Amino acid sequence: MILLKDAEALDAKDPLASFRTRFALPQNTIYLDGNSLGVLPKGVTERVAGTIAGEWGQDLIASWNKAGWISLPLAVGDMIAPLIGADAGDVVVGDSTSVNLFKCLSAAFAAQSAQPGQNRKVIVSEAENFPTDNYIIQGAAKLLGAEIRYTAPGASPIPLIDGQTAVVLLTHVNYRTAAMYDMAAITKAAHDNGALMIWDLSHSTGAVSLNLKACDVDFAVGCSYKYLNGGPGAPAFTYAPKRIANTLTQPLSGWMGHKNPFAFVLDYEPGDAIKRFLCGTPQVLSLVALQAALALWRDVDMATLRAKSLSLTSLFMDLVAQECGRFGLKIVTPRDPARRGSHVSLRFEHGYQVMRAMADRGVVGDFRAPDLMRFGFTPLYISHAETFEAVQRLKAVLESGAWQDEKYQTRLAVT
Repeated sequence: MILLKDAEALDAKDPLASFRTRFALPQNTIYLDGNSLGVLPKGVTERVAGTIAGEWGQDLIASWNKAGWISLPLAVGDMIAPLIGADAGDVVVGDSTSVNLFKCLSAAFAAQSAQPGQNRKVIVSEAENFPTDNYIIQGAAKLLGAEIRYTAPGASPIPLIDGQTAVVLLTHVNYRTAAMYDMAAITKAAHDNGALMIWDLSHSTGAVSLNLKACDVDFAVGCSYKYLNGGPGAPAFTYAPKRIANTLTQPLSGWMGHKNPFAFVLDYEPGDAIKRFLCGTPQVLSLVALQAALALWRDVDMATLRAKSLSLTSLFMDLVAQECGRFGLKIVTPRDPARRGSHVSLRFEHGYQVMRAMADRGVVGDFRAPDLMRFGFTPLYISHAETFEAVQRLKAVLESGAWQDEKYQTRLAVT
């Protein structure tokens, strides 16, 4: 039987415990929703305020040069690069995950079409991608005249990849179940069949160990407001290694992606390597917030972070089985550590009502229709003792039937 003292013993030897003090955590809240919106790191507020008051307020337009605003997309990209196993100069930050997916998918398809004798028209993906991925794929497929093949939930996409496949586009960690694909094996299968590989790392970056270079990945995108704690609506990143980037064209040829944007010439000439994935003017306030948030990652060992993530999620699943097994909850997240991201999802018919009741009791997770309760474990600020307490409050909500209160029956606009 797992007791509170067991969780506290794990915390006593946690090498990441000190990172908790580097976040502005709300009092009396166990925040298990960092996989949707990360907590505010200390120092971000001051950095953004300084940018507004000094760089914008006093230096005005001179700050594009004086404060380095113009180089923020590449500078912040270089801070993300080591977290995903990429080289400096291979990552750029700007726009949203959806927009960046469109850029990469279009660039990959154009590269395949340019190959002599090729007639590749197939995009392989997964029906349970985060919806924006599939919506972007569907929209791009109409423009490109492509066919989409979806793998069934939980099934390997490899049998769908063949000589007709142009691109494989997958979400590395499933947003619903936290099931994680074997990046190296699938990327190799794509390449063995002449296809290009795109990974969405939105539920991976800052949560699991990644090595895009070692896996020979062609493209990747990801958001920065989850485990990277960049703030609501923080800009996303795009990865394309130098070995391929200089050969690519992407259709959103905005002026910041031009080789010389301030020449103001008529015709577009793409910039070097990853710079050609830039589009419009950098979102300066969002970028400086993200830059400040990323500063603490210089002190994080990703192997240690991954080990704690697995420890927290394993403890949570074991406790749910121990304390809540009689209530009909089903754990849908893989038990196998090699196949698991950093959140745990529980299937329950009345999951929405339970999550609202939990929030009123200081445990914040989220819900994914139709019946998944989702709990995210951010290793930098979540403890094992909090994990133990969260399950105790879940048990209390289920045992008391508190979720049946009328106030929890109406769906909120954002759930």
